[in-house]
Amino acid sequence: MKNLIARFAKDESGATAIEYGLIAAGIALAIITVVNNLGTSLNAKFGSISSSLK
Repeated sequence: MKNLIARFAKDESGATAIEYGLIAAGIALAIITVVNNLGTSLNAKFGSISSSLK
């Protein structure tokens, strides 16, 4: 049983996949935040343009 636990603790093949998953999640979160903020500012800008054209 100790040998099985020791082998499991030394196995790092799944750790790389988890790290890549965390990096991808962080990048996706950053993209969502930027797009959300950009959308809000564009909405305000187009609202301003629309009201000035009326």
